[in-house]
Amino acid sequence: MAKYTKDDIVARAKELAKMISETEEVDFFKRAEAQIHENEKVRSMISDIKGLQKQAVNLQHYGKPEALKKVEEKISALEQNLDEIPVVQEFKQSQVEVNELLQIIASTISNSVTDEIITSTGGDLLHGETGAQVNTKTSSHQH
Repeated sequence: MAKYTKDDIVARAKELAKMISETEEVDFFKRAEAQIHENEKVRSMISDIKGLQKQAVNLQHYGKPEALKKVEEKISALEQNLDEIPVVQEFKQSQVEVNELLQIIASTISNSVTDEIITSTGGDLLHGETGAQVNTKTSSHQH
């Protein structure tokens, strides 16, 4: 009965992944990421943020709320400055676009599988019922 194994589908998924990696969206992402790595200002801001985050963890651990608040304010200010840099905005935009592409693919697969199940069991696509549900309804009417 079954035509495909899980391995067949995983192999196809890898082909799909290769196709996705060659899209405009992923290309944009790679370029944006490269620009971030090449940008000295961005790199040093990110490392400052990471350093402050370590401090924050320690201050939290040793229960120093006032100092922690100051460090968190510094982190927040640095993150805002970082977000204003065009290459960072492009990178975040590219992340959003890649995620949207992946969401579209995932929901297309999921919806198509559901539709296939419904139609192959003689169900009702409009009501989203599988054949099993439809058949129990009709058999209960006959009593």
